[in-house]
Amino acid sequence: MSSSSFASSSSSSSSSSSSNSLAAYGWDADWEAEFAPYAAQGLVPGRVVRVDRGQCDVITAAGTIRADTEYVTPRDPLKVLCTGDWAAVDPDGDPRFVRDYLTRRTSFVRSTSSKRSEGQILAANVDHAIIAVSLAAELDLGRVERFLALGWESGAQPVVVLTKSDLVPDPVTLGHLVQDVETTAPGVPVLALSAETGDGVEVLAAVVGGGTSVLLGQSGAGKSTLANALIGDDVMGVQAIRDVDGKGRHTTTTRNLLVLPGGGVLIDTPGLRGVGLWDAETGVGQVFAEIEELAADCRFHDCAHESEPGCAVRAALEDGTLPERRLESYRKLLRENQRIVAKTDARLRAELRREWRLKGAEGKAAMEAKRGRWR
Repeated sequence: MSSSSFASSSSSSSSSSSSNSLAAYGWDADWEAEFAPYAAQGLVPGRVVRVDRGQCDVITAAGTIRADTEYVTPRDPLKVLCTGDWAAVDPDGDPRFVRDYLTRRTSFVRSTSSKRSEGQILAANVDHAIIAVSLAAELDLGRVERFLALGWESGAQPVVVLTKSDLVPDPVTLGHLVQDVETTAPGVPVLALSAETGDGVEVLAAVVGGGTSVLLGQSGAGKSTLANALIGDDVMGVQAIRDVDGKGRHTTTTRNLLVLPGGGVLIDTPGLRGVGLWDAETGVGQVFAEIEELAADCRFHDCAHESEPGCAVRAALEDGTLPERRLESYRKLLRENQRIVAKTDARLRAELRREWRLKGAEGKAAMEAKRGRWR
């Protein structure tokens, strides 16, 4: 056998081995084809399961390795390596480095709370965005809509999970709560479950099985308990013990990728205090699909849904088919998203300034007209 044939055979064998051992983490034929140029360079594929302070844990065909991220730390915060990425890693060495990562199919991004309004990527290559909402507190439908907008914008399928259903023993009341969220989340599965009793956990496991899911929600939403229930082990408790012995520190600020026994993987995230939009106009439109459908029937294409004649949205408000709260939430999220985008888009900033000046001039003219009538 020639050396080139041997190399080709060796590469093919290595690729097949990677495919078999990484399939549980989401590796497929398309990822393998995209990775081919890196394989030709002698690099090996792996999925990032955790990133922390310039290093990351990567699961490869040979097991989990610790790798340096020096070569994948660009200035753009949206292009840094994150949990869920498929990486091209050195086959050996000390230290080993992540040399690059494959193009993301989906990415869950929010804006940071910093004054610079930077985007922060929370997870990559996600199929389902599980939004955990605790039934131990009053439902905040506006916050649910905000999570949904980011979920849709990411390219993943959102799933709303109402946790701690055992705290709502009355089935009628629980049914009304589920219905309220379903109305707020068109096209989104809404499940009520209790990780404590196990009720509904199997249903969620079936929904998210076979793909990659990211678990999102505020602190106290029961995410850690839900993650343990889906995995079938006290994984989050084990992680806490590792904090005590000095391994795996900063668990409250990192994302971790875990294999589900029924198929698929789960990316667990820390509780999110703020859920800022980041260029999520399409996601907002999907959350409020009924409003955008109504707007298409307005007489004017640029209708503001305020006092214009022939406004289909205002008509729906008046006949009760569209709740006022939905329209106000829609407007609020669109305004917020516009402000975020304007901070990084000079053209849009200029358009907003022109719009503000025009509205100011119109308001001034209206006031002068009123004064003229009063004289």
